Amino acid sequence: MYRKIIVAIALGGLDRGQDILRKAASLLDAGGEIVALNVIEDVPTYVAIELPANMLEDAMKDSRDRLQALVAATEVVATVEIRNGPPAKAIIAAAESHHADLIILASHVPDFSNYFIGATADRVVRHAKCSVLVERHKI
Repeated sequence: MYRKIIVAIALGGLDRGQDILRKAASLLDAGGEIVALNVIEDVPTYVAIELPANMLEDAMKDSRDRLQALVAATEVVATVEIRNGPPAKAIIAAAESHHADLIILASHVPDFSNYFIGATADRVVRHAKCSVLVERHKI
């Protein structure tokens, strides 16, 4: 069905990450590729001044280790990629650079300001140039 799938996984929701990785595997064409992606948000400069210089590198290493462990636990073959920046923008950029034909991401339980789907999911749905599957949290 799909040749290249970006699976955006928030490290705060690793159990949901397993679900969407398995869903991606079920939608993947033979010979296709899955990219498991985590995005580390930028820290505002006024906060970054007070933090250790190597904090971003440490956060990226920790994210890569945790995402690789998740991929191994699901037994889904996937490439792990870590990016930093605004999450929606980084997810869309990853999809474009990989020429993905599907993005899968989970949506958190929304508040009033983003009632139907989460803020990141909402932005990805509105701006992605490929299909987007939003896995809703079962309440």
